[in-house]
Amino acid sequence: MGKHCGAALVVDGDNVSRDLVVELLRRAGFECQTAERGDEALMTARASLPWIVVSDVRLPDISGYELCRELRDEFGEELGIVFLSSDRTEPIDRVAGLLVGADDYLPKPFDPSELLARVRRLAQRLGVTEPHPTGRPQMASRVLTTALTARERETLILLARGRKQREIATELSIGEKTVASHLQRVLEKLGVHSRAHAVAIAYQDGLLAGYTAAEPAEALG
Repeated sequence: MGKHCGAALVVDGDNVSRDLVVELLRRAGFECQTAERGDEALMTARASLPWIVVSDVRLPDISGYELCRELRDEFGEELGIVFLSSDRTEPIDRVAGLLVGADDYLPKPFDPSELLARVRRLAQRLGVTEPHPTGRPQMASRVLTTALTARERETLILLARGRKQREIATELSIGEKTVASHLQRVLEKLGVHSRAHAVAIAYQDGLLAGYTAAEPAEALG
């Protein structure tokens, strides 16, 4: 079996839930395909070799657990599998999902930032970082953060490295209110509502790769 290079596959019999996941993934730079049933998901996976399957546990035909087991048997460990569920959310349910081969398991309703962070981490582990030659992008690379100024990027990077607002102000030799203003503009430019989501985008765009803090004067922009 060759490298999985197709789009993300979202499997859910509920149209509203499925569309929400698709919208989140597409906004993050992932191309998506959809399926409502387990048998449809298997057919789509065989035809397109998705790199990840995000599936509800309860499907109209077969259990998501059964779908996961068939996908694992057929496509191996290079395929990422994430479960979502609104009713099977007890520890025993999540353990069962992980034991049949899922990489992750989130209860519904989920926090969008958390889902995207988990998907991006899985993408990094699977090496899904560059557009496929067919033109199917798997992840945007340093696209979402290009609108940020140098100072805004510095602020976001330090936030992603775990610095508190006061520590960012000290390291960049600016006031805490200025840091807050930079972070607010970062959220607005990235089109997100939480700092956690902004940090996830910083990792997605590779801002922290090889980063070395610049002197404050050099970072002004």
